[in-house]
Amino acid sequence: MPLSKVAVSGSAMTEAQHDLITVGRITGLYGVQGWVKIFSYTQPRDNILNYNPWLLCIRGQWRAVKLHQGKAHGKGIIARIEGYDDRDTAATLTGVDIAIERSQLPPAGEGEYYWIDLIGLEVINQEGRSLGKVADLLETGANDVLVVKGDQERLIPYVKDVIVQTVDLKQKIMRVDWQEDE
Repeated sequence: MPLSKVAVSGSAMTEAQHDLITVGRITGLYGVQGWVKIFSYTQPRDNILNYNPWLLCIRGQWRAVKLHQGKAHGKGIIARIEGYDDRDTAATLTGVDIAIERSQLPPAGEGEYYWIDLIGLEVINQEGRSLGKVADLLETGANDVLVVKGDQERLIPYVKDVIVQTVDLKQKIMRVDWQEDE
């Protein structure tokens, strides 16, 4: 049950925007020819360059833009966006979220899930008690961790068949081997 790391950022989409998935953010400028620095939420990081067009949230409105060029640069990503050909116009994009339409994602394999698919699932333990809903996921060195919010916040390791027993996307339920007091 591997997880694909196309994640929802801290500024998660509203219900009306559920077909959009935030895949990165423009964090700064690179050079004078309109290149921008990208922080990618995809794994590997340069997978963000496989999606075109991008949707940018500019002044609260999502606008489709064409990725003109992009490449890995050091530990990050840099890109040129069509229509933003100099440093001054590219500067207007600093801090802007990058999204794609859900339909741009390849289908998840059998037993695989995108992080965004798990957000909002109700987490039920073996005793049939709800522990809350998946609010977020965290990437750690050992395994991914579910952030479950209910009567309290719980951090539950995403370990297939050991802790996470089943995932039912249609019923919006995840069954786990986890006690309420853990």
